[in-house]
Amino acid sequence: MESQFPSEMLDQIESGGVVSVLIIEEVEHAVPLAQALLAGGVNAMELTLRTDAAVEGLRQIREQVPEMLAGIGTVLNEDQIDEIVAAGAQFAVSPGLNPRVVRKAQAAGLPFAPGVMTPSDIEAAIELGCRELKFFPAEPSGGLTTLNSIRAPYAHLGVRFIPLGGVNARNMESWLQNDGVFAVGGSWLTPKDAVQSGDWNEVTRRAAEAREIADRVGA
Repeated sequence: MESQFPSEMLDQIESGGVVSVLIIEEVEHAVPLAQALLAGGVNAMELTLRTDAAVEGLRQIREQVPEMLAGIGTVLNEDQIDEIVAAGAQFAVSPGLNPRVVRKAQAAGLPFAPGVMTPSDIEAAIELGCRELKFFPAEPSGGLTTLNSIRAPYAHLGVRFIPLGGVNARNMESWLQNDGVFAVGGSWLTPKDAVQSGDWNEVTRRAAEAREIADRVGA
């Protein structure tokens, strides 16, 4: 089963080991955040569509920080696909699996990773031609034990996961050591108080810590 993600993009995500997942309230925070993450060695980020600032923030990052691989998360309906493609999204992610959204992304040529939590979710994703899947919520749904169990029947198909939800600097190494995980998603890199106060050094510190862990694992 072939990936819908370009090989170069997958290599960038896998070699980095971590995708920063963040909510931005203010558009002006977008570029400094991207620059701070890059300074720490994290070169992939996902802005979630939970605020009005996300799309414009993405547009500015794509224009001003081209080295950053920038995507959009929390894609819940088909109309959002057109909007984020126009803004320059390089990939997109959803918390669950909506076949209409996946097909719209495919038609637009947008690499898309739907969220899964059960074998039925995985089978539906495979039916749609998806190989890279978001395991969400990772820790609350049983962590690595659950992922290993639900992944086993499909591992031979080349399905791989990016866990999100409860992943942090303390447990990311265990996740990355799993053969079915090609990167982790994390919101801990950009704590709300640091973003609101413009403490970009703290973001860089956390990014550098995460990158060090990923490098140690050999991501």
